[in-house]
Order: sequence, then C-alpha cells, then structure tokens
Amino acid sequence: MSQDSAALSVLRRIRASKRQSVEGERCEMCAASIGETHSHVVNLASRSLLCTCRPCALLFAYDSADLRYRAVPDRYLSFPSLRLSPAVWDELQIPVGLAFFFRNSALGRMVAFYPGPAGATESELPLGAWDTVVAAHPDLASVVSDVEAILLRAPDHRRAGVECYLVPIDSCYELVGRLRKVWRGFDGGQQARAQLEGYFQLLATRSRPARGSGPAAEDETAPVPS
Repeated sequence: MSQDSAALSVLRRIRASKRQSVEGERCEMCAASIGETHSHVVNLASRSLLCTCRPCALLFAYDSADLRYRAVPDRYLSFPSLRLSPAVWDELQIPVGLAFFFRNSALGRMVAFYPGPAGATESELPLGAWDTVVAAHPDLASVVSDVEAILLRAPDHRRAGVECYLVPIDSCYELVGRLRKVWRGFDGGQQARAQLEGYFQLLATRSRPARGSGPAAEDETAPVPS
C-alpha cells in the first residue's frame, strides 16, 4: 500500500469515528456508546447532570459513600393521601402552582425550584416551612439528597387536592426543559399546560404508592439506576 493510500485509509477511519460519535450519545465519563434512554449522575459541586452508561452509574450508586458524584436512582412514588392546603402552600412562598423540592447536601438544606420561561428558578424557602410539611407527612423525609425530588402540584380552582410525587431529579429538569420550549405568556399557555397534563398522567402510571399511602403501598427502597 502506498503512503497516499495509507493516509487516506487513516482519514476514513477518523471520519467514520467522528460520524459515529455524532450519531450516537456517549457516556460523559468513559465515552462508551449509550442509548437515548440512559443513566445520569449528579456532580454535587456544580449541580450538573452527566449522561452515563450503566457501569459508570453503578460506581456512584452508594448513598453512604462520600463521593463527588451521585447516581440518580429510578424511583417513582406517589403520595395519594397527602393533604396540603392553599394556606400551607402560601407559606412556602412558591409563586406558581408547581415546584420541586430536594435536599442540597452542600448547603445542608431543602431548596425549591419552579418552572418558567427561563427554565428552573430557585425560590428561597422560609425557615421551617418545609419542616412543617414533613412533620405532617413523614414519608416525604425518605427523599434521597441531591438525586431525588418531591414534586408538588398545588391545589387551585380546577383541582380539589394536591398532587405529590417523589421522582428522580433528572425527571424534574426534563419537565422544566419541555415547558421552557413551549412556554408562552405569563402562565405558560395552552401548550405548556398540555405538556404538564401529559407528564402527570405518565407519573400516575409509573409511580407506586409510598409506604403508608394506601393498600398497594410497597417497599420504598430506591433501586439501582437502569
């Protein structure tokens, strides 16, 4: 083989490799090829999500270990017996009817975010406000710091009660991203409401009742990410 032919062969391999990396997603830790549905880990310092393969996610699936990264579990729980009055919601000082809450281990406290046209907006929780909610509903304390969130949809004139779910943190950010793409006006508009309704319908089908929340309640142990 001539030098020109050898050089062309190398260039073809490089081009094929680049094409493959563009066409398929890669694990952000080991660069292995991953599918559209894959695991995530949280960088506890930057709060960013990394797309990972299952073997890399398993390295950070231990809640008791002091690690820089933490794998996001695939646990969905519902709290059908939870009651949250408009007055209690007002105490949380969330300006819209939807928010997710998670414990930030770096700050050592619960934080709240709600969706909007700019994405996820943080809301300062008044001191003790979330503790009041958990005191009335102790099952909410099972949320795993940094990687799981409590998602609340507040009551309004269209809903008699509050909807509450424990979900993976990446699911919350996925919802916020979807709403941001279609958000119109002050309240999001018709498309955003349709996205929200579809998301909560899906949550209802994939979630199981938390322990003590109904006759079908099961063990709440968080499974390893899939």
